[in-house]
Amino acid sequence: MWYKTVYLIKFEEGTDPLRLNQLLVRMFNILVIIYMPIPIYQRTLSKNVHFSGIGLHSGKTVRLTLKPAPINYGIKFIRNDLPDAPTIPARFNRVVDTSLATVIGSDGVIVSTIEHLMACFAGLSIDNVIVELNSYEVPVMDGSAGPFTRMIMEAGIQEQKALRHFFVLKEPIELEQDGKFVGAYPDTTFKITCNIDFEHSLIRKQSCTIEVEDRIFEREISNARTFGFLHEVEYMKRYGLARGGSLDNAVVIDENDILNEDGLRYQDEFVRHKLLDCIGDFSLLGMPILAHIVTRKSGHAFNHAFLKKFFNEKISWQTMTLNDPLNPPSRTAKSLAI
Repeated sequence: MWYKTVYLIKFEEGTDPLRLNQLLVRMFNILVIIYMPIPIYQRTLSKNVHFSGIGLHSGKTVRLTLKPAPINYGIKFIRNDLPDAPTIPARFNRVVDTSLATVIGSDGVIVSTIEHLMACFAGLSIDNVIVELNSYEVPVMDGSAGPFTRMIMEAGIQEQKALRHFFVLKEPIELEQDGKFVGAYPDTTFKITCNIDFEHSLIRKQSCTIEVEDRIFEREISNARTFGFLHEVEYMKRYGLARGGSLDNAVVIDENDILNEDGLRYQDEFVRHKLLDCIGDFSLLGMPILAHIVTRKSGHAFNHAFLKKFFNEKISWQTMTLNDPLNPPSRTAKSLAI
């Protein structure tokens, strides 16, 4: 990290103090750029990326295409199976349901189960993407963000000539209710600590902290799968839900065992997947955030409640760019969320 780096510099006697200060400030800015783990320029895809998979609840095959988008476009979902191909921006104020997944909607049109794909965009620091799909539901793939992450990284990520805007906290923001908690604290990076607590003997209390950065996300978080309890899966299927759910796209637990033959991908896969969901939910801020997010027993609904509180406390944060002293951009970004 940049703040662990120390340079010794020799200056000639009689150096103007003002000039010295300017040089030191410039060098500090350069070091921030070199060692900052988060990209400071907006990013999109290098080319189109295509997916096909099953909708978790519909059980139907979904075709999804990701396309490069211009600067300041954000993430927008386009339902090309409907007349006039309606567009829904991926923002917190377009969330219409959080009971089983994160669902966004506009004028009666919805796109459901967006959290894994959105976590992939945020985890890889991708700002601008056109998401086209021919159904109301993003394909569940293998229950994680791994397939999205791998194919996007293979296709390539393109840096754009506009700075990213970041939310920067000036003071903590917290929300606590009925044992659930989400807090955001000032930080120089995007960090998440996720805590879960289940009565089931295979889960119990688990905690995971990561700094959200491309390589860490791909290696430590993206492959963590959604999970559920057998009695809950059976209940949902009786009522026409989770029609596409199977051991191929979820970790399923009965009273004593994990039913998947291959077991877990990580020893603490449960909390890692909850952290992945959190990344996806917080991406609906519309811009990246520099903060340490701490959650305890939270889920889609409570994360969304926190985002509402966040925007109601504008005095607690500001938006800013991280300027590159070596390569000033030709255009600047605008806020996509406010």
